[in-house]
Amino acid sequence: MGCARNEVDSEEIAGRLAEGGYELVGDGEQADLVVVNTCGFIEQAKKDSIDTLLAASDTGAKVVAVGCLAERYGAELAKDLPEADAVLGFDHYPDLAARLGDVLAGHSVDSHVPSDRRLLLPISPVERPAAASEITVPGHSWGPASRIVRRRLDDAPVAPLKLASGCDRRCSFCAIPSFRGSFVSRGPAEVLSEARWLAEHGVRELYLVSENSTSYGKDLGDTALLETLLPELAAVPGIDRVRLSYLQPAETRPGLVRAIAGTPGVADYFDLSFQHASGPVLRRMRRFGDRESFLALCEQIRALAPEAGIRTNVIVGFPGETEADLVELEQFLIGGRLDAVGVFGYSDEDGTEAVGLDGHVDPAEVNVRVQRITSLVDELTSQRAEDRIGTEVLVLVERDGTEDLDDMAESEVGLASGRGEHQAPEVDGECVFTEVGGVAVGELIRARVVGSDGVDLIVEALETMEPSRSAG
Repeated sequence: MGCARNEVDSEEIAGRLAEGGYELVGDGEQADLVVVNTCGFIEQAKKDSIDTLLAASDTGAKVVAVGCLAERYGAELAKDLPEADAVLGFDHYPDLAARLGDVLAGHSVDSHVPSDRRLLLPISPVERPAAASEITVPGHSWGPASRIVRRRLDDAPVAPLKLASGCDRRCSFCAIPSFRGSFVSRGPAEVLSEARWLAEHGVRELYLVSENSTSYGKDLGDTALLETLLPELAAVPGIDRVRLSYLQPAETRPGLVRAIAGTPGVADYFDLSFQHASGPVLRRMRRFGDRESFLALCEQIRALAPEAGIRTNVIVGFPGETEADLVELEQFLIGGRLDAVGVFGYSDEDGTEAVGLDGHVDPAEVNVRVQRITSLVDELTSQRAEDRIGTEVLVLVERDGTEDLDDMAESEVGLASGRGEHQAPEVDGECVFTEVGGVAVGELIRARVVGSDGVDLIVEALETMEPSRSAG
């Protein structure tokens, strides 16, 4: 459940369980055990996780909850959800295979007892023993590579690759550091090693994920380490595109902007966590910036990469937000010309500073403001998509039109689709081809934009781009 970081965790758990003698079964096959990797970020994500646990319990299999919701609530979740046979936290991950064996044997497994992970050393879902080889690039010797403990759960041509775990920021609305822990970067050798492994397993696009990618390397003594690592990831044989996610605007340095915009093989894509554009609201969020500085960052990006994709999330209805603050946000959205914007209404999160702030906005009014900003965003992002008509895009094909026919609109049956550089997996729009057939999943296609539908682009194929570097 939840974000791409959880997707990596799930594949690491699957890899560890495979080493422990477990066999993954396919859809429709009878399982002895169902492990649900939950999300505990916002209320809807919690509800979705609980619904999934309840649905899993109806299969007759043993059900175990892991992940963020289990880590955050532990024994409390176990008490309220007796359908789960065990609720295990991150500290159970290193010996998870044994703990699941206890569950299958009918033994009682003590539920996780939550603690504030900001006070503990950061954790990784699995320990990664060093491999024999060493990762060396010109001017760098980054030590031994890691033995990969991961099993892919699909064969998509794009896969997330985790840069770091945890977060050192203390945004007043966010509980993530309390259950994910403080920020810790993965070593460059470990990241490169896993990138090579993913390429060998058919991945053409790496989607770099973390809670705060702009902090990468600071705990390793090199705040510019990401700028060094990006070209090396782009040069991995078999990888044709590297995409970076979750950048903090206040930490997005000019050098990093240049590295993203100027490195061949790195997508011109900027996932910037603005959250708002009013200076006073951002201060109450314990964040930095304002409308002027954010617009200046957008201008800096487009000066280097005019067709770059820029996306963000915003929170509406934060305690103390005034009409003037909302207008400031609207003015930023109009001036920023963003490609995708997620709009969220504020709600209290357990254990966060914002719960105790004065000026809470009535939930009904929060919904009104969400609708107001959403309507504006829909109009602006649709216009941004229209502006791309006549341009060329490089599309990584992810659907050839022959799968999931029951889920497609009648007009889309048989049409292939994928994503351009300015579109990240799941959270942004997609490129839909005008003709049936002619492209295959995993191909990189040069295409011309001939129309748009909301944030989606309608494209016609021009040329299949052969991999610039063969895997292996």
